[in-house]
Amino acid sequence: MIKLENVNKWFGEHHVLRDIDLEVARGEVVVVCGPSGSGKSTLIRTINRLEPIQQGTITVDGQDIYRKGLNINRLRAGIGFVFQQFNLFPHMTVLDNVLFAPVNIQKRPRKQAIEQARQLLERVGLAHKTDAYPGNLSGGQQQRVAIARALALQPPIMLFDEPTSALDPEMVGEVLQVMKSLARDGMTMVCVTHEMGFAREVSDRVVFMDAGSIIESDTPANFFSAPKHPRARRFLADVLAPRH
Repeated sequence: MIKLENVNKWFGEHHVLRDIDLEVARGEVVVVCGPSGSGKSTLIRTINRLEPIQQGTITVDGQDIYRKGLNINRLRAGIGFVFQQFNLFPHMTVLDNVLFAPVNIQKRPRKQAIEQARQLLERVGLAHKTDAYPGNLSGGQQQRVAIARALALQPPIMLFDEPTSALDPEMVGEVLQVMKSLARDGMTMVCVTHEMGFAREVSDRVVFMDAGSIIESDTPANFFSAPKHPRARRFLADVLAPRH
């Protein structure tokens, strides 16, 4: 479903992604983790061209997404993206936020889009908030609206860029529950996250990055019980250490 081959990216002199090779199968849930500054968010943002690459190829559902003449809006409409900051339109109600892309970008009939939007809001547990504005919602609720909005385009792929890192700890669980239900339904997902419990429980594969490179890629069982790379072992020791 997603294939990155020899992908390299620089920010000026800084080599952010180094020779990245990664394949994600249809219906697979891949968690990308690693220390801050390892290139995780940049990597996920190249998959829908929010970040351009300087070398390599990326194909999504068999299409080279960097080929000349590609319709970027159409590409992005087929890839749901959930950001760290919720990026909702503050002046629109919850329902209108979810409706915006299907009606304005995909030109779907409004009546049909409203019905679908209500179903999606019910799915993320917010059917009672259709008329609320983002400013009146908690962070966890806003992020669940953002997930419903991304799903409204009926994408075959969902990308999550640290979707829980801006949330208070007690709100993290409600967002992860929605992500777990998507995974159970067979959605192809790539998630950049520090939530190791989610990685262990839900992912099919854990990809560990450091200094712009993928240095380990394994099943959650292997990654958490016996990481091969010393950097991965150190990362897990830090992340899983009991907090005092």
